[in-house]
Amino acid sequence: MTKKWYNYFVSVDEAGNPIQGAASDAANAGNAGQMNPAQTVAQIASSVSAEPKFTSPVSNASSFDEIYQAAEIPAAPQGYSIMKVAEMLQSEHIRSMTTDVKRSTILVALDAAGVDIKDVIQDAVRRDKALDGYERVQERAITDLESRKNQENAQIQAELDKYVSAQRAKIQSNNDEVTKEKERFFGWRLKKQQEEKKISDAVAPFVTENPITTGASSAASAPKPGPKS
Repeated sequence: MTKKWYNYFVSVDEAGNPIQGAASDAANAGNAGQMNPAQTVAQIASSVSAEPKFTSPVSNASSFDEIYQAAEIPAAPQGYSIMKVAEMLQSEHIRSMTTDVKRSTILVALDAAGVDIKDVIQDAVRRDKALDGYERVQERAITDLESRKNQENAQIQAELDKYVSAQRAKIQSNNDEVTKEKERFFGWRLKKQQEEKKISDAVAPFVTENPITTGASSAASAPKPGPKS
């Protein structure tokens, strides 16, 4: 079985050194100028549009499938999307295998289905860019919302300040009115006491106890009322 997919993967040995599959090694021996797997993957990624266009609104941002549909990600060949591969890797038959065995098993299945690993990688890149793009859409929406609400809040605050200023002016006016009325009353009461003193003085020669109230002290010290004989 021809394993052309070796050209798109780099495996790592236990020491952490990058190694390539035998088919890739043989091909590279005959063509020194051939791109390495990392370059090939980078080329696949760069071939995908950097900014996905969302042709329909997303009603549920938590539904990634809805985001992918809005970004018009094309159907994967034979249904082998990166999400399908992710499911395969999590199956009970594969998930406990080593990384190399997992990779080989998936690539054999893709090759048997006539699916190029390049198409799977492109699907992965498209989905990633769709998610990044929708993240930016949401971020711009939040920034716009914050700007509008800040303007609205500033207007509300200005109206509040104006209202508070007007109410404080009313409070001050009320206090001034009370103060003025008290001053008028205190002035009137002084004149009233003077008038009572005049009346009291006029009554005094004719009574033993003056019935006219001009103050508590004079009332307390005054004798009991009674007409003079």
